[in-house]
Amino acid sequence: MYRLAGFYNPRQAQAFIDYMAYRGIEISMAPEPEGKFALWLADEQYLVEAEAELNAFLLDPNNKKYQAASWQVAESRTAKFNYSNPSLINMVKAQAGPFTLLVMVASLVIYGLWLLGFEQVLFEWLHFPFMNGDQWELWRYFSHALLHFSPIHVIFNCLWWWLLGGQIERHSGSAKLVQIFLLSSLVSGFGQFWLDGPNFGGLSGVVYALLGYIWWMGWLAPQRGLVIARSYVVFMLVWLVIGFAEPMGMSIANMAHLFGLISGCVIALFDAKVNPLKQAK
Repeated sequence: MYRLAGFYNPRQAQAFIDYMAYRGIEISMAPEPEGKFALWLADEQYLVEAEAELNAFLLDPNNKKYQAASWQVAESRTAKFNYSNPSLINMVKAQAGPFTLLVMVASLVIYGLWLLGFEQVLFEWLHFPFMNGDQWELWRYFSHALLHFSPIHVIFNCLWWWLLGGQIERHSGSAKLVQIFLLSSLVSGFGQFWLDGPNFGGLSGVVYALLGYIWWMGWLAPQRGLVIARSYVVFMLVWLVIGFAEPMGMSIANMAHLFGLISGCVIALFDAKVNPLKQAK
């Protein structure tokens, strides 16, 4: 599967899908956040042709040939296109890949067990190592990212993980998201440990790595098609700065955020300049 483009007008997108179906090329549509609909090419051997036709369509979407194609394929269409708002479950699944969903589910299940009274057991098993012998328990360098301590903590971290991690996984594949998760949880964990010891947890350091990765990839290699809205970047950077003031006495893993952001930017720099691979499928 290859993501061709995003449309805010699903009827217009369906016209292009019908035209390509008439030409024997299968394209599907999936909802995305903010009311957007993505077009996905089923067989990448048709990528060059599909992109050329898409460019022509965008220049003249009202051309009669697109309407004619819709009439041609209307009777053979096996599924009726539905313009209603997608369900929450379908929206979550459309935006996320398997690793995105796995981390979300793991975080929510662990927090559910936390609420059921297993706080001590969970923290003892998942916290960042104290460096008094447990430094050889290697999972601890990553498992701390799955620990959350309040409803707001887990909900907002999972929301950002789903939004940013899902985008990276769909664009660059599960292996890239796993790489960023492991490296950023390791780096952000050490950063926070040096400042305040092992009493921390949460996905926020990883989330800032995802932000840094998408942000810098959009800046350094815009042709790769991985971009993020400027409003998201501004919001997250402002929150990063505010966090150091610890408003309302909140305990915030600020160094985890900062080191996570730096790690994501460094990975993007490597991918864009040192290892400029072909755009991920």
